[in-house]
Amino acid sequence: MPDDEKDLTCPHCDGRLSKWKTPLASTWGTEYQYVCFNDECPYYVRGWKWMREKYNVRASYRFRYDPTTGEKGPLPVWSPDAMKDKTIEGDEEE
Repeated sequence: MPDDEKDLTCPHCDGRLSKWKTPLASTWGTEYQYVCFNDECPYYVRGWKWMREKYNVRASYRFRYDPTTGEKGPLPVWSPDAMKDKTIEGDEEE
């Protein structure tokens, strides 16, 4: 990972973002993105209530950053462990 990406942090909790492999079936068109997997992040914690109130669903979202496009936004999740299995350690591309 380039040096400028080593210190990426979540703007909601200042936690370190994890490199995350974009699912093949997604429309993002990038190999990987960076995601905040901090279960105490206020953005993620608030998301459960917001999604319940607005859409009546049991879901939340995590902060996501696409280094290719610079886009920042939510990564929908349906459980605390959802999407965590797609994290990439170091420069591993599996």
